[in-house]
Amino acid sequence: MWRLRRAAVACEVCQSLVKHSSGIKGSLPLQKLHLVSRSIYHSHHPTLKLQRPQLRTSFQQFSSLTNLPLRKLKFSPIKCGYQPRRNFWPARLATRLLKLRYLILGSAVGGGYTAKKTFDQWKDMIPDLSEYKWIVPDIVWEIDEYIDFEKIRKALPNSEDLVKLAPDFDKIVESLSLLKDFFTSGHKLVSEVIGASDLLLLLGSPGETAFRATDHGSESDKHFRKVSDKEKIDQLQEELLHTQLKYQRILERLEKENKELRKLVLQKDDKGIHHRKLKKSLIDMYSEVLDVLSDYDASYNTQDHLPRVVVVGDQSAGKTSVLEMIAQARIFPRGSGEMMTRSPVKVTLSEGPHHVALFKDSSREFDLTKEEDLAALRHEIELRMRKNVKEGYTVSPETISLNVKGPGLQRMVLVDLPGVINTVTSGMAPDTKETIFSISKAYMQNPNAIILCIQDGSVDAERSIVTDLVSQMDPHGRRTIFVLTKVDLAEKNVASPSRIQQIIEGKLFPMKALGYFAVVTGKGNSSESIEAIREYEEEFFQNSKLLKTSMLKAHQVTTRNLSLAVSDCFWKMVRESVEQQADSFKATRFNLETEWKNNYPRLRELDRNELFEKAKNEILDEVISLSQVTPKHWEEILQQSLWERVSTHVIENIYLPAAQTMNSGTFNTTVDIKLKQWTDKQLPNKAVEVAWETLQEEFSRFMTEPKGKEHDDIFDKLKEAVKEESIKRHKWNDFAEDSLRVIQHNALEDRSISDKQQWDAAIYFMEEALQARLKDTENAIENMVGPDWKKRWLYWKNRTQEQCVHNETKNELEKMLKCNEEHPAYLASDEITTVRKNLESRGVEVDPSLIKDTWHQVYRRHFLKTALNHCNLCRRGFYYYQRHFVDSELECNDVVLFWRIQRMLAITANTLRQQLTNTEVRRLEKNVKEVLEDFAEDSEKKIKLLTGKRVQLAEDLKKVREIQEKLDAFIEALHQEK
Repeated sequence: MWRLRRAAVACEVCQSLVKHSSGIKGSLPLQKLHLVSRSIYHSHHPTLKLQRPQLRTSFQQFSSLTNLPLRKLKFSPIKCGYQPRRNFWPARLATRLLKLRYLILGSAVGGGYTAKKTFDQWKDMIPDLSEYKWIVPDIVWEIDEYIDFEKIRKALPNSEDLVKLAPDFDKIVESLSLLKDFFTSGHKLVSEVIGASDLLLLLGSPGETAFRATDHGSESDKHFRKVSDKEKIDQLQEELLHTQLKYQRILERLEKENKELRKLVLQKDDKGIHHRKLKKSLIDMYSEVLDVLSDYDASYNTQDHLPRVVVVGDQSAGKTSVLEMIAQARIFPRGSGEMMTRSPVKVTLSEGPHHVALFKDSSREFDLTKEEDLAALRHEIELRMRKNVKEGYTVSPETISLNVKGPGLQRMVLVDLPGVINTVTSGMAPDTKETIFSISKAYMQNPNAIILCIQDGSVDAERSIVTDLVSQMDPHGRRTIFVLTKVDLAEKNVASPSRIQQIIEGKLFPMKALGYFAVVTGKGNSSESIEAIREYEEEFFQNSKLLKTSMLKAHQVTTRNLSLAVSDCFWKMVRESVEQQADSFKATRFNLETEWKNNYPRLRELDRNELFEKAKNEILDEVISLSQVTPKHWEEILQQSLWERVSTHVIENIYLPAAQTMNSGTFNTTVDIKLKQWTDKQLPNKAVEVAWETLQEEFSRFMTEPKGKEHDDIFDKLKEAVKEESIKRHKWNDFAEDSLRVIQHNALEDRSISDKQQWDAAIYFMEEALQARLKDTENAIENMVGPDWKKRWLYWKNRTQEQCVHNETKNELEKMLKCNEEHPAYLASDEITTVRKNLESRGVEVDPSLIKDTWHQVYRRHFLKTALNHCNLCRRGFYYYQRHFVDSELECNDVVLFWRIQRMLAITANTLRQQLTNTEVRRLEKNVKEVLEDFAEDSEKKIKLLTGKRVQLAEDLKKVREIQEKLDAFIEALHQEK
């Protein structure tokens, strides 16, 4: 009976198998059913035999157990007896248990241990990068301040919840054990179910699965250890290199896309799409602070401790090329072995929509994407360098300030210094080497300056000069970044590649550095573009043995990584030091303001430029005052100055020779001839000189005349310099002499005196001229013969031996004149001999030349006294003059001569006055304005002319205030960005 029940169950399995099979379509014939099934349902079938037929393989391949639906099953006890249309629940249960997800879940536990062990081995082989922590931005280390990891961890499910999701393997094993006990026959289908349960039993519990996976991992580890360490290292390095290059290409692609997007955004901002006012960029604000500091203290003293990147290196080491790669443009002049950097160049890199460059003192923008603008920029930089270099020098400490903007540029401030040289060559100043050292030290001694030390990798390291200099400035290497250039040439020429590794690691130099980098700056062709150089650099390092053999790390190569590292270090240094510098300038400002209040409590704080503007206004007011001078004053001073200039010529060369004649006709003829010659050759030129000197004197009088309490002596040097330069530039009109010659000639030809007043004026003018000459002659005679008896007794003065001889000679000549008052102007030779013998008889030895010199002064005094007496007689001679001295012994032709001279002086003075007021004063005013404009542009001239403690104190106070304001604005913007 129990056999029938078991056969019924088996038959039910067959029916279920046929019903749910996915591999066979349609129904099965009765002959293909199980033997037991046929015996129960078809007992009266004529072909029924109690034997076990062979099952076809198709039933095994297309089992329907894999397509059972997933649902939770309840195990029910097996009841004996016949149960029609009953499903086979053990087969369904086995089908669910054989699902692939359970196999994966079981094997994952064992494979996890092996993966963890492999990960630990890889982790041990990765180099320690803790020394390069500074390269990673600070925000990465401070990310826990922005993301609450504790909150995220609490939101995730715990381990207990995850365990609940896993199946209960104990119940599964218990159910499969009951199923295994139930099927004791050798039925094939049941064997498959039992085999599946055995497979699951092999997996066992989670703990057992882990142990089995561990055993398998141990065998794998034993096999892995058989591989040599060298092969493992090579394999891992190769994989690591490929991974780094892969992500490097991805990073470059993303950076390029980001660059284009930022360019579009910035272009939209420029067009005003967002309708907002763009603020000045952070790096531009910082660059302005450095520019003001540079103007404030050209000697770069210790007060300026703000960071900047100082690029130093030996000549032709590749400093300029590295800077161009960072700026992404060929902006500097180039030369083969020639010194091209002759003065420091401060380059401010900032981000912008267009790749352009412009100088601090110019508004012209150079488009760096066009070769024409690049050539013009290089030429302009070269011109500015040569302009900064003074005559007799090779380099200059004056800084050229250049701003470079473009999408994707790293924001920083770099200073390119002249290359350090070892030997002064021909054409250089003797002190060129020392000057370059002093400039480099001045920039590097700033404790917050980042030193970018450039070393040529294609030459021997022992030939380097700059490394010793950098070691002196930064012995601990806390702010030095070492860059090895021309690595492609170094790898090709150096016999031992490990030497390059020693250079990069700093083992061949005494200097220490914060970071070491290796770059390639092209193939040595100056026409290469930046993109071509970058592609060549990346291609070289991808195939370089230095990178494949781990002599160089991936983060130590390419100018792109160098630029990122330098920028991060620069901004880190800025954030650490800028506030301290701002505080120091606040203290300096307070000290300067206190000093000003104590020394100049009632004066306004005017710097040099403001003082210059004030002095400029005063000078222009004084020039305008020249036009306010009255015509009478101009004519008086012109007439007086002109007579003083020509009086000697009139008396000595015209009047005295004519007066020696015997009659009036000869006198007039001689006077006319000499006046004509004088007018044609000398008089107009003398008149113009007198007028120009008179203008200078009046201009100087207005410039130097004290203004009372308002006078500020601080402007005296400036006014004097402006006056001298304006006079130097001023030239009188060339046509003035020609017109003046005609006027003077006509004035001297007029002999008519119209009235008694003019006659008396001529006599008065003549008397003044003769008395002045007589006074001069008396002084000359007194100097010749010494003091008279009165002065000798009153002032205790004595005559010298020579004066005594002159005195004896004078007395002898006066005796001769008393005997003959009509004596001519010259002594005859016999008269000279007589005088000498008379003096020798008294024991006085004289020379004939001494007698002639003494006679000249004695006769001159005698003549002038006679002329003055004659002038007094002519006071009443106007009546005879009107009658042309007919029937009169009195002749006053000399009075007429002085009348002609006096009238010529008056007419000339009037003509010159008109030229002064109408033309020359305005031209002088124009010259003064030009000089002031030139001085305003010449800072050195202003520093030289406006000096003193007051000026310097006001200048320092203004600069410190400006620096503090810019620093405060920069710090505020820095905090907002952070």
